[in-house]
Amino acid sequence: MIASGEPLTIAARVAAVRSRLPASVTLVAVSKLQPQEAIREAYAAGQRHFGENYAQEWRAKADALADLPDLTWHFVGGLQTNKVKYLAPRAAWVHTLDREELARELAKRFSAVGATVRVLVEVNLGGEQQKSGCAPERVEPLVALARQLPGLEVAGLMCIPPPDEAPRPHFARLRALRDQLGLRELSMGMSADWPIAVEEGATLIRLGTAIFGSRG
Repeated sequence: MIASGEPLTIAARVAAVRSRLPASVTLVAVSKLQPQEAIREAYAAGQRHFGENYAQEWRAKADALADLPDLTWHFVGGLQTNKVKYLAPRAAWVHTLDREELARELAKRFSAVGATVRVLVEVNLGGEQQKSGCAPERVEPLVALARQLPGLEVAGLMCIPPPDEAPRPHFARLRALRDQLGLRELSMGMSADWPIAVEEGATLIRLGTAIFGSRG
């Protein structure tokens, strides 16, 4: 029993989230800026899927944690083409495919080493100028292109709703677009809104603070 006022451990947070998740939803623990010891603690609690935002930070962690079997890496941050070389072949998922140039670079790097990466097309549903993501009307052509490239498995779609808007309509719109394209995965929902995302059909949720706590 955790004493009143005592901070929750990472293991306790993992258990608390998992107790509310359907079996069909994958919890991705976003470990950006977290020390490798925190990842090991979550791993010891049964967590296997981890998300990173920065390619070089991720590469260092992947090296340091290479002894952990079945650890699955998701890249969930904005990705420059010149950083793709750091991901192949150890990243299993990339959640932020948003342009043709990036699709071609991912295909080149992963196919060159005989690997396949699952990609999700990031959709900028709010039309936010400062945010990465593909415009909704550009999603279908990008999916069609990526499906033809070696080394890529187009798995689904991802979004981050505008922070000042209700997330549910954005999640519902992403689900409808996913269904229209005949894809399976929906990466949506973070620490503040993941229960809504699950209600709207998320198959992957990306939680940082809810797993690792506040970074200060």
